[in-house]
Amino acid sequence: MTGKGFLTGVAVCLLLGGCKSNTKGGSQETPTHGTIHISVDESFKPVIDSQIKVFESSFPDAHIIVDYEPEAQCLRDLTTDSTRLVLVTRGLTVQEEDFYQDSFHMRPRYGVLALDAVAVIVNNRSKDSIFSIRQLQDMLSGKDTDHQPVMDGVTATSTVRFAMDSILHGQPLGKNVMAARGAEAVVDYVAENPRAVGFVGASSIGDRTDPNDTTFSKKVKVAALQCVSCLGPTNVRPYQGNIALRRYPLVRSLYYILKENFSGIGSNFVNFLQFERGQLIFSKSYMWPVGMSFQIRDVQISQ
Repeated sequence: MTGKGFLTGVAVCLLLGGCKSNTKGGSQETPTHGTIHISVDESFKPVIDSQIKVFESSFPDAHIIVDYEPEAQCLRDLTTDSTRLVLVTRGLTVQEEDFYQDSFHMRPRYGVLALDAVAVIVNNRSKDSIFSIRQLQDMLSGKDTDHQPVMDGVTATSTVRFAMDSILHGQPLGKNVMAARGAEAVVDYVAENPRAVGFVGASSIGDRTDPNDTTFSKKVKVAALQCVSCLGPTNVRPYQGNIALRRYPLVRSLYYILKENFSGIGSNFVNFLQFERGQLIFSKSYMWPVGMSFQIRDVQISQ
């Protein structure tokens, strides 16, 4: 091999995260060849479907088999040999890291890919479309009997965990909270019931017919919540700018957790999600891509 050819080969290996591979069942997995099973929080199905479609078109010999499940089940999947990558809304605790070190002799790596928000949605005929955090607490605890809160499941989902941790601050959900089978079912229920108030991931209620990707589903109204960092009383919706600046109060992160000690498809897919193309797909899906830099400028509008 000529010196130039050798350097080209080294560059390709570096771009793909290294040349080390893994052999299972007589077949050799590389960053661009093989099959991997992953588990993904079901709240993010639309955007991850788009990510996988573009990734597999770029690497035709790399295949990702995805299971969309409640967050708790995704984390249970990671404790098995068959699942090396999960996408959920939290990282690992120290105790969980120690478990993987003891069980698999490695510590999974994890990090934030993008920011999402929990959107509050109401019926198009509802007179209430502005809420404070206190009002949401009353709804979810059962003190408010005028509204019917609906979530994508009562246990195990990331939206439920977020509501209990970040809205109710550790208190359980009230018996009045209804469960629906996924974000689409929440939207459908709210669209048909004027008293309903739904809690879903903002990335799951975008208007897919909008060529500019700037509006939410027309089946329901997205409520405005009291801003947490604004000067004076201001109510904001979960638009990307409000998510990025943490003006919207219900912001959450999308994490990857990768249990892979070689450069396989999991590592390659995480790299794809972290860099330009993956980050642009997050941006087009109503999320804030943390791996891209943007400038925010103050402007004055004259009338």
